[in-house]
Amino acid sequence: MKENYLVIGGTGKTGRKVVSNLEDKGLNVRIGSRSSSPAFEWEDPSTWGDVLKEIDRMYVVFYPDLAVPGAYEAIRELMLLAKREGVKKVVLLSGKGEKEAERCEDLVASSGMDYTLVRASWFNQNFSESFFLDPVLTGEVALPMPDARIPFTDTGDIADVVTAALISDEHNGQTYEVTGPRTLTFEEAVNEIAKATGRSISFKPVTLQEYTEGMKMAGLPADYIWLFEYLFQEVLGNPKNQVVSNDVERVLGRKPIDFSEYAAKTAETGVWEQKVSTM
Repeated sequence: MKENYLVIGGTGKTGRKVVSNLEDKGLNVRIGSRSSSPAFEWEDPSTWGDVLKEIDRMYVVFYPDLAVPGAYEAIRELMLLAKREGVKKVVLLSGKGEKEAERCEDLVASSGMDYTLVRASWFNQNFSESFFLDPVLTGEVALPMPDARIPFTDTGDIADVVTAALISDEHNGQTYEVTGPRTLTFEEAVNEIAKATGRSISFKPVTLQEYTEGMKMAGLPADYIWLFEYLFQEVLGNPKNQVVSNDVERVLGRKPIDFSEYAAKTAETGVWEQKVSTM
């Protein structure tokens, strides 16, 4: 009898790739998201029970980040419910170098279920699917922490590590740090994208205060701004988070995807083509 897999966050950057990986293997997969049926909403614990019924193994991505207030309480309640529902294995996506995320990891590790923890660095796809896309399209990317060296991680690598951890018990009790094969500054990453697209895209260093003021002027929510301040100050500013790991190779037997490879393949999709006004 096939086991049933649940991917909470199954429409997100890593989740949808994990879903695809599992489906390619012919496994039974349920997506946990607001748009799925039954729906799963982090803000409404009454939706969790139906999604967890008859699930054997699950991948958990907390939105927007395990560092935000309320994440610890949500993960605690989810683990208690999952245990009661008979879930056997949990794989948690965590943040590399986030103290608050590590508190949530402890909840998973002490849940009484088998588990694997997957810590990831900043995603390559932040430049093509998330908050850095619009600046790339405008031709100027202004960010703080210009000296930070970041081992940008491809979501494809994260998804492949998560898939391996979900389906194989040899990864039980392990903590994997998923990084790219090298570190880059924001400016170096932007230059890679400019090279791949053949466009002129500049990098402008700004202070963290200037960056957060810009987010406030853009009308972004206060909790969103808080998260960015936290990630820049506590995560990017920590030298321990600028270390390259070999865990992708340990788990998958191959090298992680390099940022230049990501940039070249993403440029081919046209997502970074400069928008031309028709007015």
